[in-house]
Amino acid sequence: MRTLPELSRDLALGKTTSEKLVLACLENIADPLGEGARAFIKVYADTALVAARGSDAARAKGQIASAIAGIPISIKDLFDVRGDVTRAGSRLLADSPPATADAPVIARLRKAGAILLGRTNMTEFAYGAHGMNAHYGTPLNPWDRGTRRIPGGSTSGGAVSVTDGMAAATIGSDTGGSVRVPSALCGITGFKPTQARVPLAGAFPLSFTRDSIGPLGHSVTCCAWLDAVMASTNVETPEARPLKGMRLGVPKTVLLDGLAPQVAEAFDRALASLSMAGAIIEEFDFPELQREIDGSKRANFSAVEAYALHRGRLATHLDEFDPRVAKRLLLGANMSAADYVDLLHLRQSLIASANVATAGYTALLAPTVPIVAPAIADMESSEEFFLRINGLLLRNCAPFNVLDRPCWSLPCHRHGDAPVGLMVIGETMADRSLQVIGLAIETALKTTR
Repeated sequence: MRTLPELSRDLALGKTTSEKLVLACLENIADPLGEGARAFIKVYADTALVAARGSDAARAKGQIASAIAGIPISIKDLFDVRGDVTRAGSRLLADSPPATADAPVIARLRKAGAILLGRTNMTEFAYGAHGMNAHYGTPLNPWDRGTRRIPGGSTSGGAVSVTDGMAAATIGSDTGGSVRVPSALCGITGFKPTQARVPLAGAFPLSFTRDSIGPLGHSVTCCAWLDAVMASTNVETPEARPLKGMRLGVPKTVLLDGLAPQVAEAFDRALASLSMAGAIIEEFDFPELQREIDGSKRANFSAVEAYALHRGRLATHLDEFDPRVAKRLLLGANMSAADYVDLLHLRQSLIASANVATAGYTALLAPTVPIVAPAIADMESSEEFFLRINGLLLRNCAPFNVLDRPCWSLPCHRHGDAPVGLMVIGETMADRSLQVIGLAIETALKTTR
């Protein structure tokens, strides 16, 4: 699969055109043997071609909006697009009024010249890390497709649109791992920024405390370019920096518990490669992670805030929800206001103490997800199995939304093996620094793949 820098270079050299790129993506979306019908909720075929031809005409005149001009991308079905209905992966919103304006991130992508291909499928209302959708179907994980495995969520269709050549990259959201989980399970790269870096306006919310918006693509630079556009900063390739001398901390608390053999093997191999490249790998205790898990047992930000948002719909249209989503949303009704206030105070305490605990490290490392993608049939076999797996998918990622840390998920498995992600965690608002670190780690990981 081609990266954004490769596509941008080919466009600049006249080796391809935006129209050709869009047509190739649309052909893959329309392939009756492919995943297009499940990966996309709506395809902007006509408007994408018009925009691509306009981009080619502008390029011929020397008018190039940015490095991503003319490149086709997909967007998660929770972003407002002027004149279109934002469904957030649900049938409940299908009759809602069309958006009157683009979400800021959409407006910025358009201004930069990106071509919007369509809206991608997702877990209903983004409430679940599995990527299954009872209304629009579940796009299949590209690995071991015959087994029909989950893609991870909630940015499920977006991840599959990238792996299957239906888009060069995609834009998703991450509240407890919804960018990183599908990136890890599908074998691509995802970036969750510090929450304040990218505006949330015009994105259908899940948890106003933990929501963030980030890209998924084929490389660190792909994601860094899209992140820069959405954050309204200069589009630049992260500078090359050697790993030698970087102190990389590996939290022993929670994140390494019960790893699937494939995950443990890939993670150990990745650490060995980083060490050989000169990084200093240190395990350390990080009790804040256990404190966060314990504190979220009585009240959970996503549960409380999502229930508050959906309680009216739950009271009047319960049977129209995906039953798996509805049941989890209703758990928020039983959480007390006092416990929620305690959780708010705990969060501030955890952020302060975690900042001290990790100050000596260049970045932190952990497996993005402790398991590999299970089969959809297994997820549907019992409610107990479904809930346990959904919790495992979120376990390593969600604490860093509470701590408001930027994170990468970088593929660290060998080609042909089950996809495994390496999570690289930075300091709050140090997103650009983490992108430089991510590029260095990506380069070292290529020796293990």
